[in-house]
Amino acid sequence: MSVKRVLVVGLGNMGMSHALAYSRIDGYEIVGLCTRNVEDLQLPAPLQQAPRFTDFEEALTATRPDVVSINTWSDTHAPYAIKAMEAGAHVFVEKPLADTVADAERVVETAIRTKRKLVIGYILRHHPSWIRFIELAKTLGTPHVFRMNLNQQSSGTAWDAHKRLLQSLSPIVDCGVHYVDVMCQITRAKPVQVHGVGTRLTDDMPEGMYNYGHLHVTFDDGSVGWYEAGWGPMMSETAYFVKDVIGPKGSVSIVMAETAGDIKSADINAHTKTNQILLHHAALKPDGTFAKEDERIDTADEPNHDDLCEREQRYLLHAIDEDLDLTDHMNDAVRSLRIVLAADEAVRTGRVVSL
Repeated sequence: MSVKRVLVVGLGNMGMSHALAYSRIDGYEIVGLCTRNVEDLQLPAPLQQAPRFTDFEEALTATRPDVVSINTWSDTHAPYAIKAMEAGAHVFVEKPLADTVADAERVVETAIRTKRKLVIGYILRHHPSWIRFIELAKTLGTPHVFRMNLNQQSSGTAWDAHKRLLQSLSPIVDCGVHYVDVMCQITRAKPVQVHGVGTRLTDDMPEGMYNYGHLHVTFDDGSVGWYEAGWGPMMSETAYFVKDVIGPKGSVSIVMAETAGDIKSADINAHTKTNQILLHHAALKPDGTFAKEDERIDTADEPNHDDLCEREQRYLLHAIDEDLDLTDHMNDAVRSLRIVLAADEAVRTGRVVSL
């Protein structure tokens, strides 16, 4: 297969991880790096020889890439992805796919019309332990109860990064798409109602934005779920990481092993690492006691954050070379975005949103 020429746009935490992933994969060649103040960046050795750009359209014209990797602020995701595909490039775009459902649908329509591959950065879809977690959840029967959160006690540069995100996105939108996507993979039922609450725990963000939120979603098979997310120096480290699915036959949970040590909520690897999966069986003996012991599935030997970014880019390469049908992948991205944006609307209006 031919080597794919890649233009990487955006070199924050995710963009840098993806750029390094391309540099490690034989099927890619980085032909451009595009970001603001690119000349001032201290780049790792594998990226130092790549041409640098500050303007996206200039970079697209100059490099004529086979692949554009979009890791910028969310309000640029849709226009950049559409321009890249119209120019003939396949696209990897970080989540969320767009700021609105209508824009997300336009991106998908462009991918279908131009016959370009579009992969959205749902990193948990490439994590073997999360794949196993979803498989086990599907065995629990329906309806499901989903209980999930990811609160992050952030300070210093981490809080600076969160404040930049809060210029355009609330935590239940930015992080929520991942975990709502997990819910949708498990139930495959249609979401019908969404409610959300949120509040400002600091004024260190734009008027009308909030740094703590809680969404609730109901599906047409009777499944229900909640997701909670908060960012900032005031957030509690207590119960900041809950990943729990309950069904008629039992429950499956992601838990920290006793040997996990003092893991903090701001640790980016802790956002994807599972440590252990706890499987609980609901079946009872005639005497009313549990028929089967709980099972602990060790997942300590698993990929780190950079390894997962590499898996995402290998998936994109495979999708291009093997002409994979990404229809479900794209539609799922729109579905999860629709739910979290409905929750954001509910927070702002105080109303339950019907889908």
